[in-house]
Amino acid sequence: MEFRTTVKTGENRNWLHHSDSVVLLGSCFSDNIGAKMHGALINATVNPMGTLYNPMSIARGVQRLIECRPVAGQELFMQGGVWNSYDFHSRHSKPDKQVAIDHMNARIEQGHQALETAQLLTITLGTSIVYRLKATSEVVANCHKVPQHEFERKMATVGEMTDVLDAMLTALHEFNPGLKIILTVSPIRHIADGLDTNSLSKASLRVAIHEVMKRHRDYCDYFPAYEIMLDDLRDYRFYSSDMVHPSDVAVEYIWQAFQATYLDDHSALAVARCERIHKRLQHRPMSSNRETVDRFNADTASVVRNLIKEYPYLEQNTELQKVLDRS
Repeated sequence: MEFRTTVKTGENRNWLHHSDSVVLLGSCFSDNIGAKMHGALINATVNPMGTLYNPMSIARGVQRLIECRPVAGQELFMQGGVWNSYDFHSRHSKPDKQVAIDHMNARIEQGHQALETAQLLTITLGTSIVYRLKATSEVVANCHKVPQHEFERKMATVGEMTDVLDAMLTALHEFNPGLKIILTVSPIRHIADGLDTNSLSKASLRVAIHEVMKRHRDYCDYFPAYEIMLDDLRDYRFYSSDMVHPSDVAVEYIWQAFQATYLDDHSALAVARCERIHKRLQHRPMSSNRETVDRFNADTASVVRNLIKEYPYLEQNTELQKVLDRS
């Protein structure tokens, strides 16, 4: 007798090799999986413009990265003692205007180069709710604590989101024809608007993805992160203390499902080994004995050299290079 529903993702696509470059965009679930990829020493670029939630803002961000269109000074505004852009998450806001411009433009350049050379892109949609700035009628990625009366809040229709996602996927395919794209709905619940609104929002995202998948199936796939969380892990013990975000155990479970769906067999072995080594890199010896610390660091450097010898493409990994530079 079965007491849980396991979400089946189908046959392995073999879309991801451990040596590939990956870009992850969208909701903070992209940050979760991006952190898992970094822990597996995969070359992953995560949300260069910061966390983005709705399809309109994600598509706008993608277009900006494709065009490599820099931030102009007139786009920024002062709020909360820092300079902000409506296209960027607040973690990229800075007290100095020129510093903010330079930082944001560096992130755009990084994202452009990453998208141009990536083999895989994952896009996680978080919500159908959009905030449109009344002064310009543009949908913003982040309100930056600007008074709410400055915005019109609404739920985007399935048709609106389908059109935006369709144009975005077409532009991405033209920009990087070899790029594989994985679409998913974030399992993180947006409960501030009420659970009923959250359900409608997520359902609308899912229908929009279903519609665009009909047109872009040759290079797009849907990964059911939302369904895994909702139906497979349907217990509050799989949520963090805020009862909104997936727990570390849940993220790890979904990461394992992602690997089983997209990683080839050789890469799965590489990921397992790199994850163990990455944990070693995070460890700091507690001993005050200099000889003990030096021996640990020397052993770690030896492990890293052997890893790079087996996987030469890891020579470009900055974290591994730091270990070797210290040895």
